[in-house]
Amino acid sequence: MGGHLVTVATCSLNQWVLDWEGNLQRIIESIHLAKKAGARLRVGPELEICGYSSLDHFHELDVYTHSLEMLRKLLEDESCHDILIDVGLPILHRNIRYNARAILLNGKILLIRPKMWLANDGNYREMRHFTPWMRPRETELFHLPKILQEIQGETHVLFGDAVISTPETAFGAETCEELFTPKAPHIDMALDGVEIITNSSGSHFTLQKLDVRLQLIMEATRKSGGVYLYANQQGCDGERLYFDGCAMIIVNGNIVAQGSQFSLNDVEVVTATVDLEEVRAYRSSISRGLQAATSNAKYQRIQTSFELSPEDEDTDIWKKPTLPRPPRYHSVEEEIALCGGCYLWDYLRRSGTAGYLVPLSGGIDSCATATLVFSMCRIVIQAIEDGNQQVIEDVRRICKYGKEGELPKTPQELCNQVFTTIYMGMSKQSSAETRGRAKELSDAIGSYHVNLDIDDVYEAQKKLIVQTTNFEPRFKVHGGTVQENLTLQCLQARIRMVTAYEFGQILPTARGRPGGGSLLVLGSANVGESLRGYLTKYDCSSADINPIGSIDKADLKRFIAWAEKKFDLPCLHGFLTAVPTAELEPITQEYVQSDEADMGMTYAELTVFGRLRKLNKLGPYAMFQRLVHDWSADREKVEGDEAPFYTPRQVAEKVKRFFHFYAINRHKMTTLTPALHCNDYSPDDNRFDLRPFLYPPFWKSWSFKRIDMELEKIEKRREERAGKGKETA
Repeated sequence: MGGHLVTVATCSLNQWVLDWEGNLQRIIESIHLAKKAGARLRVGPELEICGYSSLDHFHELDVYTHSLEMLRKLLEDESCHDILIDVGLPILHRNIRYNARAILLNGKILLIRPKMWLANDGNYREMRHFTPWMRPRETELFHLPKILQEIQGETHVLFGDAVISTPETAFGAETCEELFTPKAPHIDMALDGVEIITNSSGSHFTLQKLDVRLQLIMEATRKSGGVYLYANQQGCDGERLYFDGCAMIIVNGNIVAQGSQFSLNDVEVVTATVDLEEVRAYRSSISRGLQAATSNAKYQRIQTSFELSPEDEDTDIWKKPTLPRPPRYHSVEEEIALCGGCYLWDYLRRSGTAGYLVPLSGGIDSCATATLVFSMCRIVIQAIEDGNQQVIEDVRRICKYGKEGELPKTPQELCNQVFTTIYMGMSKQSSAETRGRAKELSDAIGSYHVNLDIDDVYEAQKKLIVQTTNFEPRFKVHGGTVQENLTLQCLQARIRMVTAYEFGQILPTARGRPGGGSLLVLGSANVGESLRGYLTKYDCSSADINPIGSIDKADLKRFIAWAEKKFDLPCLHGFLTAVPTAELEPITQEYVQSDEADMGMTYAELTVFGRLRKLNKLGPYAMFQRLVHDWSADREKVEGDEAPFYTPRQVAEKVKRFFHFYAINRHKMTTLTPALHCNDYSPDDNRFDLRPFLYPPFWKSWSFKRIDMELEKIEKRREERAGKGKETA
């Protein structure tokens, strides 16, 4: 029997889809760091060899061929021997595609463990690409391709749901989604005496998701006891998702090690020393013992003589168990700043472009996008100061800054090199206030700023209508129709989009930046505006990436209020107090365009509609039934209740208005700029929220008729109740 103190390692890796050699290099680096820390077991993220977000590339045989080629390189690397390695890759077995783990030791494969419960909701499409292994605790033989037979010395290895037995303990592998299922594999493993469980994840970020993830991981061992190693992908691996790392080690429900949730480190290894005797003591309850003794869930054990805890280490008095520590969380504001900043840096350095450009309107949405770029610059400068060589190399390549070897020293210096803001005004629509706020923000964050007017281009395009149709469209404030008003507003918005891309392509060259290149255009439509369709198709909401596309107005305001103090940007206060406006109509003494007035609903109401539609899965009728209670004008006011007070008829009108505009504007979602995914009620049509984009008219739908029928019953009951109240009085 071996010792009882075991050092284990888990990691967060910033992998990139199909970056075969780069991914392998990061895997090897993580193994080296784990060994350096004395670990005898290392687990990495899900599908780490090819990159998690390979999507339909998983249908291509090349992905499986190259994954095995990288696996061979890993097996041949003797610097990765003397440690048990749990590594993720796709496997083709008997013409079936599996998401799998390979357990390796000293150049040999001990087991290939396929994933049993696949993630297939929201952003996940695993069952589009893989088949789950549906035979719990069963195994069969996997026929090795020739390139692996040569180094394995055998033609077959074990494939299926089994565990690894070492002289002192046993460990089993769980993969991502399996943790989130009601009957997770770790339950049966624990009852069968498995003491260490690894979890390899590709778990993407959403606001405050870490709390749920932590609760699940802690609960996994709080009831069953044991050691749980959670590994995760980190960064942008080629999609609109950001993977937020936060590798963890948990013992008996207590966190003993927690990695960073947001980091520019491509490789982060988290280690802890755990005491197996603590696991055995924790599992001593009679009820647990009875369940374990009567359980039919017996796993095949693959025996290895490799010791996780050599017995002589028990005499090493300097080695001791890692103490528990409280979990570390970030606030919503911090999550937005850190997630947005890290994602934008990954996207920029991997896209090969010269920087970003934001059409800065003077409103809070484009202000938030610009502030996220500034957050990116702050994170990058901190990484430079911390000596992050990968970041330093990327900054030198992108910026080609100053003298050879010189690096920017402040976020503003970096911002000036990689970020352009452009204010595109109209003399009659744009106010001095918005123009001034845009310039003030640019000065504060250090962006290269362009201030121009698009009047001449607008008048030239408008003249085409007059010359061609002999008809001159007018704004509604000048007596024009709704259609004329929309035409002139959309004309300005689309001119701004074309102008943004025009300047994005030429500005690095015009500025004399070494290497020239082009800028990626960033969008600034928040989740509520996208959901409501309150944007022009192919206007400046059309961009390369939209960092705020799944964040609501309330959270953006909280972020800006936080950044005002945290980033020392007093100019942000003006954006917080300004009335949201598109500034697409002429300003008069009697009229200034307002977003919420145009939409017929507040941003707070839009958030409620969005959450009920997507998260609660409510259609028009069910949403009315819910909100007629939540927003009831007759309800008693209680502390913490910030919902509006509306009559049943007002609620019905609000719900109908939302679904009417949602339906007629749904087509805009098909061309929505790819948004960094931060919220689970995002209307992103391309990956997340799959719906028709041609609806029958909602205003005459059965759903709306049912609302009217229900409203009639409610109003009749209110009248009867009011009448009884008068009689009583």
